[in-house]
Amino acid sequence: MPSKSLASPARKRQLGAERNTQPLPTVHDIPSDAKIIWGRLAIITTVLAWLAYVIYTILRQFLNNGTESFRFTTEAISYVVVVTFLTFSALLYLIARQGALQRFRDHVRVPRAELDGHFASHQGSLTVLVPSYSEEPGVVRATLWSAALQEYPDLRIVLLLDDPPHPSDPAVAAQLQASRSIARDIELALAEPKNRFAEELLICEIELTDDPQPTQRAVHRLAGSYQWAARWLQAMASAETIDDHVDTFFVEQVLGGLAAELSLTGAALTAAAREGTAPTAARMLELHRRLLWTFSAELDTFERKLFSSLSHEANKAMNLNAYIGLMGRRFQREEGPDGTILRPVADDAPADYVVRDSEYLLTLDADSLLLRDYCLRLVYFLEQPDNAKVAVTQTPYSSFRGAPTRIERLAGATTDIQHILHQGLSHYGATFWVGANAVIRKVALEDIVEVEIVGGFEVRRYVQDRTVIEDTESSIDLGTHGWSLTNYPERLSYSATPPDFGSLIVQRRRWANGGLLILPKLWRQMRERRRQGHPISVIELALRVNYMASIAWASFGLIFLLAYPYDSRLLSPVVVLAAVPYFLAMGSDLRSCGYKFSDILRIYGFNLILLPVNLAGVLKSMQQAVTSKKIPFARTPKVRNRTAAPLLFVVVPYLIVAFSALTLWRDASNQNWGNAVFAGFNALLAIFAILAYIGPWNSIVDVWLGMTQWMFVERAPRRSTAVAAALPVEPVLDWRAVIYHGHAVGELPSDVEVITGPFVSQPASKGAKQGALK
Repeated sequence: MPSKSLASPARKRQLGAERNTQPLPTVHDIPSDAKIIWGRLAIITTVLAWLAYVIYTILRQFLNNGTESFRFTTEAISYVVVVTFLTFSALLYLIARQGALQRFRDHVRVPRAELDGHFASHQGSLTVLVPSYSEEPGVVRATLWSAALQEYPDLRIVLLLDDPPHPSDPAVAAQLQASRSIARDIELALAEPKNRFAEELLICEIELTDDPQPTQRAVHRLAGSYQWAARWLQAMASAETIDDHVDTFFVEQVLGGLAAELSLTGAALTAAAREGTAPTAARMLELHRRLLWTFSAELDTFERKLFSSLSHEANKAMNLNAYIGLMGRRFQREEGPDGTILRPVADDAPADYVVRDSEYLLTLDADSLLLRDYCLRLVYFLEQPDNAKVAVTQTPYSSFRGAPTRIERLAGATTDIQHILHQGLSHYGATFWVGANAVIRKVALEDIVEVEIVGGFEVRRYVQDRTVIEDTESSIDLGTHGWSLTNYPERLSYSATPPDFGSLIVQRRRWANGGLLILPKLWRQMRERRRQGHPISVIELALRVNYMASIAWASFGLIFLLAYPYDSRLLSPVVVLAAVPYFLAMGSDLRSCGYKFSDILRIYGFNLILLPVNLAGVLKSMQQAVTSKKIPFARTPKVRNRTAAPLLFVVVPYLIVAFSALTLWRDASNQNWGNAVFAGFNALLAIFAILAYIGPWNSIVDVWLGMTQWMFVERAPRRSTAVAAALPVEPVLDWRAVIYHGHAVGELPSDVEVITGPFVSQPASKGAKQGALK
């Protein structure tokens, strides 16, 4: 079963990239008591340092000198506001981190036998939705396989293709056709093990009906089945083409990890048979069902753009909403001029298009991979009595290790840090839906659905598409309706990280856009929960506000610190002391995730060159707030070649270096040593970040493209003028479109006569008027 995607060259590995492809452990290491104590001391130190700065630096200046000048007063107020906001974000990092450490300490993994026993009697249906737009077929294929090999009893996977359904470009059409065939190919590949294990389960059930005590022969046969399944997966892994570290993860962790676990179970059963013992009858059935569940997923492909009655808005949220809105309903298809129309019909009426309903949904990005027991463990969590009001559970995705570029390695480090912080948010009830993967109760989505009529057709919005961070807004909607969200404290999902500066710009600008627009919904939720008698705690509110707005105040705050020459009397070592616990904690977290402690400096420089990107996203939010116009969803490019960066975002990092160097020279000349050191520090780290993550040559290429791209126009496909002249095309009346729309669509043919006027009223004769009066 080799890969169906076309081979493409692997990205060249850079110096300073990562070679180790081994992912972090699924279960987090239990933090020591010392680590937790140091975390608490870091929080206390940050608060005390901020208070000391405000009292002994700012207040002392006012008490000793009064408001000596308007400029100094303004500087002092603005500086303390900036420092307060930045310290606030650092403090909340430490608080969220502390919550994560406590969750990791208290987490106990559910044994496999308990999972199997639970799902022997609880088999809630699960539908996996994989939205995809112009993705490489090989990327989609790996994602669908990782979902198909989930050990879950009632699993259906739907690839939501959002590409234009009738492309004119032959290469695009071939890619679309390859994507359409993936689901069918996987189902065909699964047919052999599925049929084999279904037959063996039936044999086991019959044998246990005759004799409730399992025989050694039955145990040996079951062990052989597990070994056969492991060999089947190993054969598939051996046939895979490995082009990059993501392919390595798919082969070693998704296929190889499942094969190793099944092989281990087979070895354990063989050992039991040699000892003359056997598992109980119930456990034998559970083990047989596990094999059948692993290989019996159903797969399908859905394209909303083939249906004119569904929304075609260009974003991931509406791609999901289009399919979710059809689930559990029956339709009669009707061909229209713009595509197929789905007419809803009653339950007892004939229907030729029926979409199965599901108790749970799993939304999965097309560039994400799941480990084998993701669905089993997360649905088990939702079905515990204490979690009846949990609407969404997820494992915040981790990065693929072994990144071939420096920027992908560092972006992956920030992803793994965010995984820890998201786990901490759950400790305080401030979980946000991350979006790359999540298991959702469908009944919870029905609580927040918004229905409107667009063009005569019903459009249902379960996941809001008002902003480009649709998952964040839906988190607030669910909380307003009494639901909660939780991050499962294990590493069970992985997602791709942008490998170059151009694609990273697209991702980070989207992340920075939309948080400010959602804040009013948070205030409404706060009032609603207070009315319901379940008020939001201060820590939860602070964490949520920081999550949605910190990019805005950090971007503007950093601009102030970089650009304005503050009075040296406002600077104090205490300000640095307030930031030290934050950097030390982050360095410790990086080291625990397999990175270097010194990466805190690389991340600082990395954030400096991303300053214009974050600022652009924040300004887009403000633009949307003023104009009430939706911002188009920008998909993160996932191509093996480098994505060119826009001119502005390449030039501004160099301007930051130049301005920091100018500030260094100016403040050194004025003996304003505090500002001079800060400016020199920024210039040095920004230079390193430009060299490491953008690159001088790539900068030249992107600047040249940005300055000259407007001069080039894509050449249209050649047409034969001789044929066109010899065979003029006469317009044809599209009678279906006229009857459906009620007006002409396109140019009318010459033989169609339509009365168009002008209509001039002629004066009636005197006799006619009199006749009319009679």
